Amino acid sequence: MNKSARLENEISFLKRILLSAHETGPASEDRVRLAMLRGDKVVRPVIRVGFSGGAILAGAMDTWRAVREFMDDHDIEADLVAAGYQGPLNYIPMVSVQMPGRNRLIFRNVTPEKIDGVINGVFHNDIPESDLIGQQGNRGFEAWPGIVWVDDIKWIVSQRRQVLNNFNCYNPSDAAGYIARGGYTSLVRTIRNFTMEEVVSTVEAAQLRGRSGSGYFTAEKWKNALATDSATRYIVCNAMESDPGSSTDTLLLETQPHSVIEGMAIAGYATGAGQGIIAIHNRSDYAVRVVSEAIEAARATGLLGYDIFDSGFSFNIELRINPGAFVCGEETALISSLEGKRGMPQLKPPYPATNGYKGFPTIINNPETLANIPVIMRDGPDHYRGTGSEGCPGTKLFYVTGDARLKGLVEVEMGKSIDYLINNVCDGVVGGDELKGVLLGGPAGHILPPAATGLKIDFDEAANQSVSLGSGGVVLLGEATCLVDLVRYSLAFLKDQSCGKCIPCREGTGRLHYIMNSVTSRPSEAEGESALSRFRGVMQLETIARVMKETSLCGLGQNAPNLLLDLMTGFRAELEEHIFDRICRTGHCRGLRIFSIDVEKCTGCTLCAVRCPAGAIYGTRLQPHFIVEERCAGCGLCFEVCKFGAVIVR
Repeated sequence: MNKSARLENEISFLKRILLSAHETGPASEDRVRLAMLRGDKVVRPVIRVGFSGGAILAGAMDTWRAVREFMDDHDIEADLVAAGYQGPLNYIPMVSVQMPGRNRLIFRNVTPEKIDGVINGVFHNDIPESDLIGQQGNRGFEAWPGIVWVDDIKWIVSQRRQVLNNFNCYNPSDAAGYIARGGYTSLVRTIRNFTMEEVVSTVEAAQLRGRSGSGYFTAEKWKNALATDSATRYIVCNAMESDPGSSTDTLLLETQPHSVIEGMAIAGYATGAGQGIIAIHNRSDYAVRVVSEAIEAARATGLLGYDIFDSGFSFNIELRINPGAFVCGEETALISSLEGKRGMPQLKPPYPATNGYKGFPTIINNPETLANIPVIMRDGPDHYRGTGSEGCPGTKLFYVTGDARLKGLVEVEMGKSIDYLINNVCDGVVGGDELKGVLLGGPAGHILPPAATGLKIDFDEAANQSVSLGSGGVVLLGEATCLVDLVRYSLAFLKDQSCGKCIPCREGTGRLHYIMNSVTSRPSEAEGESALSRFRGVMQLETIARVMKETSLCGLGQNAPNLLLDLMTGFRAELEEHIFDRICRTGHCRGLRIFSIDVEKCTGCTLCAVRCPAGAIYGTRLQPHFIVEERCAGCGLCFEVCKFGAVIVR
């Protein structure tokens, strides 16, 4: 059978599975084939390498090539699969090996030099345990004795995975792997058995709320668009995630794009939209590739296009690679950008649901919101409301980084606390250090002190505490983190990302950054800044912040001062140390560090003078050297290279 015939046969099989899923169920001979597509059953060895944008940066491509070379050199008859990756970032690159009749064994941190030991070890029943995570698969198969099940490890047990289901299992752009795990059955069942109004009512009964931070009820948007008199409507997937420290939407699209595509198609059917747009940032190269291939695979299987599965419903998706700035994540700015205009927020109303892209009703949801739609249509609203909290059913995705012991994309049931996320899912702070704070929601989010980590993952409770869950970015901050410098960095980012349309945001972010920059650096002699003048500048901070929050046009300006206000209220002692004592307790603020040389310990080796980029170190060879404080840039290279402990930092 040639390649074209094999592809046609597979598409015919997948269509038969989708049509039978909600009628009679798959035939016995189809169940075997489905088990093979799911990876539950293999007829020859299968080696999977987990891929994501982060995994590629960590060397997954080198690992892939090393596996291919090993197979060629040893004439190994096996299948090599580029699988999705939803494990801890600490584990990348990750590789799994599955033998016929056995469960797959999953290994972490598999660099090219480890390939020989991993593959040979599994093939010859001599498992290398140093990098072994555990076994995964069908518990009815012959289990590997003494090896823990992946589903039983703390990282997985502590999560409630309703949306995520691709833990190094199948190629994320492949429609077959997704369908074999129940994917697209919700779409086919919906368009063949439900009216548009019934779908909207189902989502409304499930009380699904948008996962972008505000928690607005999804069905309300849909109803507003459906009630607007228009023959043309659009569904826009807002994947313009650009918060530093957050990749929730990007990683979801990299590892599970079909769940988002399926959710978009159901949303299109429910609102009468025939066209969908996925707007994604141009920096997400791997996500762009995966989503492009997934759209083509869905179209080839008949799940996108004209008259889908003879239902009379037609729906297509276009991928837009958007070079827009941070502010283009705001829905009206995103629409302007999609229309080829400058991405700038607009006054509301009118809202996009009634007057959006090209003036037509436009539903804008983020990828996580859309990925929840198939879950609701599959399990029903009552089951969905049975998870999470009373006012916020379901789960929430978070991308955890910083000083967490285990980092990465996690899915936690609504109603759990931030403390549960930190200690149960992510296993606490690295190195056993004390938690200093939690950055929640990116540079325009909030810093929670340890005493506030009991906050429930719930939109209403977060709003009551004047906190937003944001886009799902969570950064754990250990004792070595300088919060003052973190705020300075965040303001620098927001200053550059402001569209400049409204004065409070444009001027306010610039002024706040200037003041914080003066707090974290020692002024030159020419600037002559006294403690009193620094204090006067700091006194302006709160006034500027309040004006920005009350008068800025969009969320960027309104939320830009959040971290600063949190610093002033929850961590004031650290801020005052920088202002009055001119010290940084973590030693992170280079501009505040003073270096000197202990003449008793200095041997005159000249190494510090040679490495000093500012030329601030003087002395004669074999004689004690000294540092000219006015010229010192505070880089610390002298401290790092001195072998005699003669350089002192204070």
